[in-house]
Amino acid sequence: MAHDNTRDPSALHTPVLLERCIELLAPAVTDGDSGAPQVVVDATLGMGGHTEALLERFPHLHVIGLDRDTEALELAGARLARFGDRAIRVHAVYDEIARAVADSGYSRIDGVLFDLGVSSLQLDEADRGFAYAQDAPLDMRMDQSSGETAADVLATAPEGRLRAIFERYGEEPLAGRYARAIIAARAEEPILRSGQLVDVLQAATPAAVRDQRHPAKRVFQALRIEVNAELSVLERAIPAALDLLRVGGRAVVMSYQSLEDRFVKREFARRTASTAPAGLPVELPEHRPEFRLLTRGAELADDAERARNPRAIPVRLRAAERVRDAR
Repeated sequence: MAHDNTRDPSALHTPVLLERCIELLAPAVTDGDSGAPQVVVDATLGMGGHTEALLERFPHLHVIGLDRDTEALELAGARLARFGDRAIRVHAVYDEIARAVADSGYSRIDGVLFDLGVSSLQLDEADRGFAYAQDAPLDMRMDQSSGETAADVLATAPEGRLRAIFERYGEEPLAGRYARAIIAARAEEPILRSGQLVDVLQAATPAAVRDQRHPAKRVFQALRIEVNAELSVLERAIPAALDLLRVGGRAVVMSYQSLEDRFVKREFARRTASTAPAGLPVELPEHRPEFRLLTRGAELADDAERARNPRAIPVRLRAAERVRDAR
């Protein structure tokens, strides 16, 4: 697919919770006179909105931006060109964060930002197949240079696997019904387009449920997560990112659906808990938590941001700071 590099990424995308992300990361990156290079990893670069703001506000900062989507990297590159070598773009999935940091010449980082889920670019480009509201080829790959598409999954997965995908990644109560309907439909003709899949799901949905919600929403989410291995990547990426943070370094994570947020919450809880055995009268230094929480629960976008940027509506933001080095 030819990429249109004349588009203005700042017009295509409004960064979610931008000021709050900067506020949370700022204490880790404001000491620009220390002499040591400071670096933040934007693990989900997208079109570069968060990275641009960080580089503008903190003139000593370098940002390593990771993205698996080559088109996003091109657009972000145009947006960030004025920052020269302070903006380092890496074509990588975010569980490759340790390699990306090492290859960029760093051993520890001062901050990391994750803006999870599907990007505005992917949602807005109809031919990527992410949106059930637009008929398009069922691709759904964030990196279109490799891997199986959603159409491939629908064509080859047995009924049990389809049901498991819809249950686990979409939390879809009608997973079994939808899996059976897809198996029956693909026996007649391949399901290659989002419109076809929506029709199959609509036909398999009881009228009472159709009146309450769109039948395709959870199935499309589940297929996207499956195609891009999003949860397994996240389960590797968050621990790896936290391990890279120096003392005083901060992690900010924005999730957009409950499966992602649940894992982030669990990992942050694990890292902020004492490891002292129960009943020990005094907590030894080596048992103290490595991190402290910077947010109370998950923070939500306020009404003004939700009105200005509808994609902020489902966001759940969590942040933590390293307070003790485990090494």
